[in-house]
Amino acid sequence: MSELVEQIEVVPQGVTSPSYAQITVERYPGTSRILHWIIAVLVLATWPLGFTIHLVKNDVSMTFYMLHEGIGFLVFWFMLIRVGNKLIARAPSPKDPPMERMAAKSVHGLFYIFLIVMPVSGFLATNAHGFPLQWFGLFEVWSPIDKTPEIAWTLSGVHYWSSWVVLALFLLHMGAVVMHHVIKRDTTLYRIL
Repeated sequence: MSELVEQIEVVPQGVTSPSYAQITVERYPGTSRILHWIIAVLVLATWPLGFTIHLVKNDVSMTFYMLHEGIGFLVFWFMLIRVGNKLIARAPSPKDPPMERMAAKSVHGLFYIFLIVMPVSGFLATNAHGFPLQWFGLFEVWSPIDKTPEIAWTLSGVHYWSSWVVLALFLLHMGAVVMHHVIKRDTTLYRIL
């Protein structure tokens, strides 16, 4: 749980002499950064797949569905690892005003909740509809429920609405990135890179 501080050298535009500014950025530990970007890539792959399943021809919709479901299952496991990592990894010291810190904590907390609720509800819905997960066609994943039509549509609804919550959280998150990196021009983005 050692602190990782990196020196990032910034050369102002147009400066040709050896004098330049040096900025110190306290970054998240490597495990936190890696998990953040793996989950981001997986979610950015699986969300559009899920959205487009009903828009593609029937002969390819099952391929989209299998990819969506398989990647979603990975999101769940990486989120569990990320929760464990969050318990042991040291985050950089907060430097933002209290309201921004509260907003960031709220969005990140909701991300954690819904990035677990979404794949779990999707997995359970699939099983409740009578289609056990065949993870990328390699093996069938055990499920605590079998075909249960009476709860299948409720689970599908939870999955569907969770996906829209995740999209809204993503847009808020991207808005914060733009605010910090483009408008405030601070070093917040560098902490997770």
